[in-house]
Amino acid sequence: MPRIDDIIGNDTLLWENFTRKEEYLSKKLDRYQRFSYKFSNFDNIARPEVSEALMKSGLKVQYPEGQEFAICLTHDVDDIYPPMMHSIYSLLYGFKNRDARRAESRWQLWNRRGKPSPYINFKKIMHLEDEFGAKSSFYFLATDRDIRRFRYNIEDVENELGYIVDNGWEVGLHGGYYAYTSSEEMKREKKKLEESLGKEVWGYRNHYLRFKIPDTWESLAEAGFRYDCTLGYHDMMGFRNGLCHPFKPYNLINNRYINILELNLNIMDGTLFGCASSFEEAWNITKNLIEITRAHEGVLTILWHNSAFNCAFRRDWERLYHKILRYGKELNAWMACGIEICNWWQTNSLQNWEIADA
Repeated sequence: MPRIDDIIGNDTLLWENFTRKEEYLSKKLDRYQRFSYKFSNFDNIARPEVSEALMKSGLKVQYPEGQEFAICLTHDVDDIYPPMMHSIYSLLYGFKNRDARRAESRWQLWNRRGKPSPYINFKKIMHLEDEFGAKSSFYFLATDRDIRRFRYNIEDVENELGYIVDNGWEVGLHGGYYAYTSSEEMKREKKKLEESLGKEVWGYRNHYLRFKIPDTWESLAEAGFRYDCTLGYHDMMGFRNGLCHPFKPYNLINNRYINILELNLNIMDGTLFGCASSFEEAWNITKNLIEITRAHEGVLTILWHNSAFNCAFRRDWERLYHKILRYGKELNAWMACGIEICNWWQTNSLQNWEIADA
């Protein structure tokens, strides 16, 4: 079967977008050493032009039970206790809305440890998703090094990890801030999470969306991960390399495919609400990307942090997640976790083209 390079290899712009050639030697990086959307020459990020070319060439994708497209639901667990600034924001929000009891309880929580935390809310999120026939991935940190502050010990949530996987949701690794170009660090963090979880971990997203092309993909493959879902911009929503389908990346240095499946990250909660001026605008952006993905029989990957739930000053974030689940069900989307989509894509959905061929 033809591969993606057989289809778009002669179209210079499509090939350079797909491979992200502009990122190989770019000196334009932000303070976290990330390549940002504002640095890119491909500014029509809402159009998956590479996927368009594949569809015109005959790509057809089938999903379980006749569902028309997929929404990959993911959650990065950056914190299991509200950090100080979150408690301060909640305190101010409570007073602003004349809810002194809530404000006081949130402030006391920051002084706690040992008291129930609103950010250990995985059961609540799972219950919500289950109402819509959906499942998701939770990516946990397993490192003691961070650029801002110590986050948490993975051993503190061992019971929650077991509950997540025992009920059919996924636990993956949220790679530490310094891990994104080090296969050895990825292996150490992977092993630590697996020891707490009691089973192998296959999925990955790096903290702060730190990503270096092609080094991060090569490190992930060497560390034994099956898929990654980091490749998205921290400052814009959309399709970073013109694809709304999973794919295996191509290394332009040694001219070969890398043995890792990439599920592009398309929408992150903080980025969305940072770009949108209102709830309505945030929803319209989201709705448009959902419908574009549906039209191309693709996969839309969404990141909603666990700290977007049970958070006084982020109620619109939780409200929009409800709306996404409801709309996805209305449109007959397969709303699944990363490893489910990875397994399906690699074994069932490549009807005509080897867009994940290595």
